[in-house]
Amino acid sequence: MAEPATVTAALTVDDRRLQRKLGYWSLVAMGIGSVIGSGWLFAAMFAAQAAGPASLIAWVVGGAIMLALAWVTAELGITHPESGGTSRYPLYSNGRFAAGVIGWCGVVAVIGTPSLEAAAVMQYASSYIPGIFAGGSLTPLGVFCAAALLAGFTLLNYFGVKLFSESNNLVTAIKVLIPTTAIIALFISGFAGAGGAGGVGNFSAGGGFAPYGASAALAIIATGGILFSFNGAAVIITISGEVKNPRRNIPRAMVTTIVFSIALYIGLQLAFIVATPKSDIAGGWHGINFNSPFAELALALGLQWLYWILIADAGLSPTGAAMVGVGSNARNVFALAKNGFLPRWLQKIDDKWGVPRRALAVNFLVGLAFLLPLPSWHAIVSIIGILGALTFGVASVSAGVFRRAGVTTSATRLRGVGILAPITFAAGGLVVTWVPWATILPTIPLLGIGFLWYFVTFFAQKHSRQDLRGGLWLIIFYVFLYVACFLGGFGIHIIAAPWDSIIVAGGSIAFYYWGVHEGTRYMRANPQIAESMREVSSEIATEEREAQAEAAR
Repeated sequence: MAEPATVTAALTVDDRRLQRKLGYWSLVAMGIGSVIGSGWLFAAMFAAQAAGPASLIAWVVGGAIMLALAWVTAELGITHPESGGTSRYPLYSNGRFAAGVIGWCGVVAVIGTPSLEAAAVMQYASSYIPGIFAGGSLTPLGVFCAAALLAGFTLLNYFGVKLFSESNNLVTAIKVLIPTTAIIALFISGFAGAGGAGGVGNFSAGGGFAPYGASAALAIIATGGILFSFNGAAVIITISGEVKNPRRNIPRAMVTTIVFSIALYIGLQLAFIVATPKSDIAGGWHGINFNSPFAELALALGLQWLYWILIADAGLSPTGAAMVGVGSNARNVFALAKNGFLPRWLQKIDDKWGVPRRALAVNFLVGLAFLLPLPSWHAIVSIIGILGALTFGVASVSAGVFRRAGVTTSATRLRGVGILAPITFAAGGLVVTWVPWATILPTIPLLGIGFLWYFVTFFAQKHSRQDLRGGLWLIIFYVFLYVACFLGGFGIHIIAAPWDSIIVAGGSIAFYYWGVHEGTRYMRANPQIAESMREVSSEIATEEREAQAEAAR
């Protein structure tokens, strides 16, 4: 590997090939299109299975965390709009070590998303196509069909962001209508007791509102698909370098997407609870198990028309989310190549179509690898949820660093971010330590691979000690989280609840301020970063003023 250039936020030739064509409605369509994927088809069942009606707590807590985080990351997006920004911001604020680790976790999580959506399509399709899903996982034929879907998702993104966004706008409009229809129909039938539905009585049946304790509801925030379902809004930041008028459009689109998502998923969870037949939860909520949850519920309630709509949408919703996921992760790989963490040839942007085609091709190949060891929706979403929780709070540290370094100006500051940043960082730590130790254990080798690869780049590219110091706090923070999880109430119970959560919350806030301190030191030692960020911000502000003046003529 070549020795890396000095870290700078200046726009490269490849950055300038990306086309700023996405407006507010396209961003909302992308955000909601990513949110309404396989999560709405499966998450309500797995959440109810693990926590009963108390699963509603998980959606409220998870939604509140993601709304706060969306506001924090929106400030990053308007301070420095850049495609693949979620992988670039840690580089600017804390150096190559932090950026490499965070970028690796984020890319692995997002690369798995299209595979997850393809697996979801196959699982629902097993209702009418035999031989593709059995024993809780895809068969070899099912894996082959899912791989073919991945190829289709990649090809659509291959021909430019404009074609992708236009096709996604139509798909998203349909996707919003179908789950909304399902909520209304299942509510009406559930309360009427059609097909043996339990209605309101299900809140006290099967062991009561929280049959497995409140801790079960907290655990599923990461592993039950809750964070995964909300995390689609992150695509708006990932693709921020292709947004026109970002200072106006990014915050509005982020908040719109998350607020809509919270309302939708709470409605779906309520509908699932009241529509579930009483006989299915006679032995407890753990006993419910559907291959195609909402479709099978519709059939049990005699809603044949809804059954066929849901079966059709089981192809549409995950497909739309996967299209967004494929395009989003290509920008993350593009950004990691710019960081020097991945080979430089992956940052090549196609001159004609303005997309990182090489990154798309690599993502497709890695996505195939996800399908082989994890051939089911639930298996993939657990790993993605934990890795996502490990990464999303680091955006809060970058926001704090940019404020202290004077990069975030009065024009790009969002009210409340100074308070929300440490809170969202601590919330990310809590979500990780609420995961049962046996579930979190498989993520350790994945993190280890990222660490090992970073040190390959460290010695090959001769990184500075500043890079190591800027990210050392993050590694110690991860060790702290894993030890707390192992010793706490979700591990071997040496530290009982709620003391495990109190320790993690307090420790996480301390690590947040340590990270901001080290990041501020790093940016002061590398003044060209802040200077180049201000230059880009000024350039974008000029473009916005020119566009507004042109529109006024």
